[in-house]
Amino acid sequence: MSLNTLVDYISNSQITSELIKRISKNNELNIVGSSRYAKSIIIDSMAKKEEKNILLICPNVEIAYKWIGYFESIDDKEVLYYPPTEHLPYASINKSKEIEFSQLTVLSKLIKKEKNEFNIVISTERSLQPHLINKNLLIENKLYLQKGFQIEIQELANKLSLLGYTKDNVTSTEGFWSRRGEIIDIYPVNNEFPIRLEFFDNVIEKIREYDPQTQKTLESINNIEIIQAGFDLLIKDKLNNLSKEGIFNSEDTNKNNLDRYLGIIEKKPSNIIDFINRETIVVIDELEDCKKFANNWYLDSESNFDNSVNELNENLKNNGINLEAKNNLHLKFDEILNSIGNFNLIKFYEFESKVNVDNRFLLNDKRLNSYSKNIGKLSNDINKNTKNNEKVWILSAQPLRTRTLLFEHECNTNFLNNPNDIDEASKSINNSTPLILKNKNNYEIEGFYLPIWKVVLITDKELFSQQSLFNNVFIRRKKRSVNSNINVNKISPGDFIVHKNHGIGKFLKIEKINITGDSRDYLVIQYQDGKISVAADQLGSINRYRSSGKIKPKINKLGGTEWERIKDKNKKQIKKVAVDILKLYAKREKLKGHIYPEDGPWQNELEESFPYQPTPDQITAVEEIKSDMESDKPMDRLVCGDVGFGKTEVAVRAIFKAITSGKQVILLAPTTILAQQHWRTINNRFSPYPIKVSLLNRFKTVNERKEIYAGLKNNKIDLVVATHQILGKEIDIKNLGLLVIDEEQRFGVRQKEKIKKIKTNIDVLTLSATPIPRTLYMSLSGLRQMSLLNTPPPSRRSIKTYLSEIDMDVIRTAINQELDRGGQIFYVLPRISDIDQAVNKLKNMFPSLKFIVAHGQMNETELENAMIAFNNGEVDLMICTTIIESGLDIPKVNTIIIEDSHKFGLSQLYQLRGRVGRSGVQAHAWLFYPNINKINDAAKQRLKAIKDFSELGSGYQLAMKDMEIRGVGSLLGEEQSGKVNAIGYDLYIEMLHEAISEISGQEIPEVNDTQIDLPINAFIPATWILNREEKLEAYKSATECSNNDELTELATDWVNRYGNLPKPVESLIMLMRLKLLAKKCGFNKIKLKKPNIVIETKLKNSTFKILKDSLASSVQNKFNFDEGEQLSIITIRGLGATEIQNQIDQLILWFGSFEREIKNFDKELIKRV
Repeated sequence: MSLNTLVDYISNSQITSELIKRISKNNELNIVGSSRYAKSIIIDSMAKKEEKNILLICPNVEIAYKWIGYFESIDDKEVLYYPPTEHLPYASINKSKEIEFSQLTVLSKLIKKEKNEFNIVISTERSLQPHLINKNLLIENKLYLQKGFQIEIQELANKLSLLGYTKDNVTSTEGFWSRRGEIIDIYPVNNEFPIRLEFFDNVIEKIREYDPQTQKTLESINNIEIIQAGFDLLIKDKLNNLSKEGIFNSEDTNKNNLDRYLGIIEKKPSNIIDFINRETIVVIDELEDCKKFANNWYLDSESNFDNSVNELNENLKNNGINLEAKNNLHLKFDEILNSIGNFNLIKFYEFESKVNVDNRFLLNDKRLNSYSKNIGKLSNDINKNTKNNEKVWILSAQPLRTRTLLFEHECNTNFLNNPNDIDEASKSINNSTPLILKNKNNYEIEGFYLPIWKVVLITDKELFSQQSLFNNVFIRRKKRSVNSNINVNKISPGDFIVHKNHGIGKFLKIEKINITGDSRDYLVIQYQDGKISVAADQLGSINRYRSSGKIKPKINKLGGTEWERIKDKNKKQIKKVAVDILKLYAKREKLKGHIYPEDGPWQNELEESFPYQPTPDQITAVEEIKSDMESDKPMDRLVCGDVGFGKTEVAVRAIFKAITSGKQVILLAPTTILAQQHWRTINNRFSPYPIKVSLLNRFKTVNERKEIYAGLKNNKIDLVVATHQILGKEIDIKNLGLLVIDEEQRFGVRQKEKIKKIKTNIDVLTLSATPIPRTLYMSLSGLRQMSLLNTPPPSRRSIKTYLSEIDMDVIRTAINQELDRGGQIFYVLPRISDIDQAVNKLKNMFPSLKFIVAHGQMNETELENAMIAFNNGEVDLMICTTIIESGLDIPKVNTIIIEDSHKFGLSQLYQLRGRVGRSGVQAHAWLFYPNINKINDAAKQRLKAIKDFSELGSGYQLAMKDMEIRGVGSLLGEEQSGKVNAIGYDLYIEMLHEAISEISGQEIPEVNDTQIDLPINAFIPATWILNREEKLEAYKSATECSNNDELTELATDWVNRYGNLPKPVESLIMLMRLKLLAKKCGFNKIKLKKPNIVIETKLKNSTFKILKDSLASSVQNKFNFDEGEQLSIITIRGLGATEIQNQIDQLILWFGSFEREIKNFDKELIKRV
């Protein structure tokens, strides 16, 4: 969206010129008005007219984010956000590297900005505090690289070290670099993506960005500037110069917290004012609020200095520095204002009473009334505006629909498809024709009337009572995705593994073995009575042992019949499960669902009105769901995505498609709060359309429920958002087409049984962040379709998670830290009976703390009032139970404290943690437990898992971990955990698939991994991939490729990451191509038996004859088939006497012909159930 036309109109006004004269004359101007959005347009107009920059200072982070949204909605210029430091200036604490990198990035951009390049910087009052090193140090410490640049790799390494970059094996995090031969990876803290440098001798041949998760290269770039990776190294250099020994050493060095010594090395530490140029207008939003926050922080900092001064002085003394700590890193707000004296200053106020009458300007802006779909009244008011020569701009997410509705009520408008078309816009403005612009952004904006400029701005809030979604801006907008290739089967030395032929053993190490002249990497596996070595290219036969997690597996013996006996014993039971699965498949095949039509114009319009840019995963998920809905089979799909990753929007689009096709929908939520949240969201999204959305929960009266039931029965209600209340006997829905279930794992057993009854013959969509093991199992094993949302929205940051035994001092610190930055806190307890004790505890610690209580046994009015008060920021802390587990979305709440965390399930902990971190502020989750020795092993595993999986998108990994801790549960109603424990989860699934293939009569037997014993050097050299774990991952990636294209892509990725493929790696890729074809042909083993090649297979002779007939008759004569009871032998005569390269080339050629013939086979399952 761009409001350039409105900005230009105001900029060219005589009134704006008068304002500029006033500020130039007095160096200060006080502007009074209620609408921040109107103020943003006015200040933007003034700055644009004067060609000046803007530095806007806000009271706190939340308000700063709003201002960013306002300015970014006006036009496409870059808005720089300078995040405030979160910790107190003298505190000994591990500070946020992300905030520090963000600060450095903004400062480097300010240093680089040309004088005439317009820019906007937004921050809080904290940025005016002294907290920065001298500007010249940052100018001097940076590195510029470009293609063709000559530099020795060792010299580059030294420079990166001086800039604070750390060497690692793999570079996926800012501030790190790595080397693989002639390839250098660096993640500059000021760049969106890491970069990959390719050298030839000492010359940089290529510079390319790459994805930090997948490590795949992206765009080529010509040059890159690499800035300092943190302030600490620069501060340490100064401290080293002061130290008697020449080396400053303290615990603060390890904590990345040397900025607490900044006041010692700098006589006058800098602030952001020192980095902006003179052509800047400084704007302070709500001076008194800024002063209040600044002075509170000042008092905390005073106390912080008093508590830290002895420690600081001791550290200085121990390092031979004959100086004392100074309290010059915090100032009172009045002192701060002195640093702005040389700049033009504008102060914004909402209320006139706060303003000195000297040099003030009253906007007299007015908020607009809500028309709530009363388009007739809106049309009349717009027509009155135009008659009075007032210019009208309309911002709408549905511009064409808005224009049509206004036209139907005799109000002519002009939809400006290109908002930068100045000529077209000027015609409309001159003719007083209202301009409609498409609102593409997600900012919390509302309309206003500026009578002085005779300007009206109308938004969807006034048109349809539709609230814009508010985007809490991420500190640095990184286009990151969470790694969707979640490796739940990663093995490390010491792990228990399952080999299909040998059983359960322990993985020890990787070693290179040379057998008859060919070298390969082998995995060494320990069994009860010996060790075996398995070629790394045969990793497909090995899986990490996973079961219910309750017992330690028994290691098997090599040889003998023990392992085969265990497999045979379980095979019979697995076959029964396979029969049940095939029955379910057959039953589903017979079911016929409603076939939905393709998308209509309203569907496209609704999706276009989504104010965020949908992530690629959201787009894919929606396409998959629509494909399901448009088929004649009932949909049963699981959408799995992290908290805040956009599951609701995916569901909204499916619901809208169902309703506009004439069907009714139920959205089932496990809690009252979550149901209310969904109802508000969907009501808001559907407000421009004639769709009836109702809410059914335990707070509805008997009469209200009767009315809802009647509406569902007579098709007057299109969508009901409901809790389990809707699962009663009296429910009768006339035309139900879609059931959406949110967080299915939260429903009880009886409720799930009732849900099953509703699900017959309709489309079902299940949403979950952490699906229960059984649900996840069904999706992984193909019984249910699954869509994964792995890409986080730009506003999400990972939550810092802390585990600790209960400690009131730590709790006090956590609460104080959040209050200092103007935020709110959740304080969660497992039982209602614990609340009174917690209330007394917190009252004693914080006598002036404003808090409120919320739990499930409160009545409707009490609970709703508590939620509203907390949501409005009237209280600082909410003491509550798991009632807040899902549904609440309050951006100001960025700390959650959970007592007795060991009493919560893994999914509960994950959902609770997801209640914070909804904004760009770094969120903190504190999980407390009693004495560690008093909690059981399962609880310890849960706490460790929630700590380990703290990155964005961890819900799926946590569900997989939960499947290990709890077991896969009951499969198809029959307890199978004993079978899973005996042979491991992965082999269980493999044998299940084999049983399904066998029973259903598939002609090509399923082969999990083909063993190839041919004399070829096929391995990954240690000089090419240095890290052992990384090498193992590379082997695993090769074995997991499912087709030739994936192998080719993998080889390309390896070249990008590690350089040209060595000969042994080329041979490995070739071997994997052969293995892929062999698996598809049903071949178990290929070996050299000179002068022949011998193949072991379970194929029948009749099937192989069809494959063989695809070859030339001269080649067919080389093949001999010897059928056996268990395994048949195919002999290729004479091929083993040729060169190894010819052997592999011929096998790939012939197997390729077999594969093409297989594709012609009838793939319909033969029903034998």
